[in-house]
Amino acid sequence: MVLGKAAQQEFSREVVRRMLAISAQQLRGWQRQGLIPNSPVFTFSDLIALRTLRELRRQKVPASRIGRALASLKQKLADIPHPLSELKIFWDGRSITVQVAGQKMEALTGQMLFDFDTADLEHKVKTFAAVAPKPDRAADERQAELWFQRGLDLEEGGAPLNEAIDAYKKAVELNPNAAGALVNLGTIYYHLRRFKDAEEHYRQAIAVDPHYPLAHFNLGNLCDECGWLDQARAHYTTALKLNPSYADAHYNMALLCERTGEYLAATRHWKQYLKVDPASSWANIARRQLDKLRQMTVVKGGESPRSRSS
Repeated sequence: MVLGKAAQQEFSREVVRRMLAISAQQLRGWQRQGLIPNSPVFTFSDLIALRTLRELRRQKVPASRIGRALASLKQKLADIPHPLSELKIFWDGRSITVQVAGQKMEALTGQMLFDFDTADLEHKVKTFAAVAPKPDRAADERQAELWFQRGLDLEEGGAPLNEAIDAYKKAVELNPNAAGALVNLGTIYYHLRRFKDAEEHYRQAIAVDPHYPLAHFNLGNLCDECGWLDQARAHYTTALKLNPSYADAHYNMALLCERTGEYLAATRHWKQYLKVDPASSWANIARRQLDKLRQMTVVKGGESPRSRSS
């Protein structure tokens, strides 16, 4: 007697959707992407594949990544034409993993993964952490400060600029948040007219310390020098917000306002400058500029000229 095969059970789309709690849109999408057969009915093997696919998507694994993993598995495991239904496939939190001959394998790369005893591994990690030397950040910051002071001494002593640059760079290497060293490097480059390097270091200083008035002031100077007046104004304004008594910022802002025809604003900044610094030689210049502005504002009818924007 020849024994025949039992008829393979088939499931309609509606039955599959109810069994797996998936939407018609999901089912159509997976079929369009080639993840499951584009058929009006499904076999029991298809149900297994759909269940695996549903779990991967529930864990937010992108459908495109699943597709690449399946293509890779079909290439690496030619004798397994239907990986989703024939293999145990799961997401380990970092990659799509498959169980092959009792071993775990990364689906995309084919790299074999090895299981470790979790408790033993945790113990080893804790032991290593207990004996491993911890970086001494405070010591690095102290060393960075010493290199910063050395850079200052070299500059003030008239040493070659490359020696001061090296000292400041060493300070930044030990402490990337050394805003003072970054600003001084920027200023050296500014005087060397290496404006791109100067701008880079000033912006780094602002990034590590946004409340550092000197960094904003110096970057304002650089922008002013390059003719970027709007940016210069913004950085001078920030410096003055951080330190309303910043004399040099009032001085440079007054000059900038004169250049852009904002005479009332310039007058205000000259007055603020003189309140902070009434006795220096720069104060004499400020008074002369202030007198000129006063004379310019004496017009017929006692009206002041309209300020002009740049």
